[in-house]
Amino acid sequence: MSTFLQRCARVALAASLLASAGLAHAAYPERPVTLVVTFPPGGTVDVVARLIGPKLAAELGQPVVIENRGGAGGMIGGAMVARAKPDGYTLMLDASNHAQNPAIQPRMQFDTLKDFAPVSLLLRAPNILVVTPSSEIRTVEDLVRLGKDDKNPVYFASSGPGSAQHLGGELFNLLAKTQLQHVAYKGGGPAMIDVMSGQVPVMFASMGSSWQHVKNGKLRAVATGGSQRSPVAPEMATIAESGVPGFESYEWNAVFAPTGTPAEIVDQVSQALAKVLKDPGIAQQLAAIGAEPVGSTPADLDTFRRAEIAKWQKVVKEAGLKLD
Repeated sequence: MSTFLQRCARVALAASLLASAGLAHAAYPERPVTLVVTFPPGGTVDVVARLIGPKLAAELGQPVVIENRGGAGGMIGGAMVARAKPDGYTLMLDASNHAQNPAIQPRMQFDTLKDFAPVSLLLRAPNILVVTPSSEIRTVEDLVRLGKDDKNPVYFASSGPGSAQHLGGELFNLLAKTQLQHVAYKGGGPAMIDVMSGQVPVMFASMGSSWQHVKNGKLRAVATGGSQRSPVAPEMATIAESGVPGFESYEWNAVFAPTGTPAEIVDQVSQALAKVLKDPGIAQQLAAIGAEPVGSTPADLDTFRRAEIAKWQKVVKEAGLKLD
């Protein structure tokens, strides 16, 4: 074969391979997709996964298998996904710990920014300042005043050291110049039970897990932690507008893929999730747990998570927080 014909054959082969690759990506997915949830069954993150899973499956045309890999504040599931093949068949549903762990965890099994490709910010739910119904704390101003009393410390509960509730309380301390004392529990459930019973008076709780208790009178909501009032409770002021400017604390859920997943697959999943979150039924069910649907682009999620990581790193540094 002449040199000219050899070159033509190589060009044809390369074109064929490129076409095949394009067809492979265009055909995605050809089998079930696994959505790894970084928290155990029954919690808010799991509820969200099982809410969107069937709708996402319908958009993709393949089953979406929910696999719970909870533990270590989301790091067990994260380590699994970081090592997964970047082909679009393993995705991760993570929460705000995605940005908080790099700020406070001394030993990480992965690099949050380098090992995960952003897909979509699904939702945000503001943390909400709740107190025991019998508490004398009825306003943010009350908490600020009482929180500056050295002789009678005010305690706040959280689901554990380094959790969103813990860091929310520390952010409050920094901005309001209070000295609220942290009480860590092994999970949000036990913490909330003790706040309802009056063992600990205050919690910067997840709206998703606390809102039902507020509605049935077992907790009293004082203010929400978002930058704006929540559509779920528009009559309730934010902590920022109640005397602690700059306070902003959300719990959020987002989907990520292993770094190296083809951009066209990431975009396809992101667009499918955006459609799912526009479903009126999904929006209504998310509102019931105090969450606002988002459905962002991959680029917007990347900007959001980088800002969140930087924010919590600053809080941890200024508060002098350390985990053993």
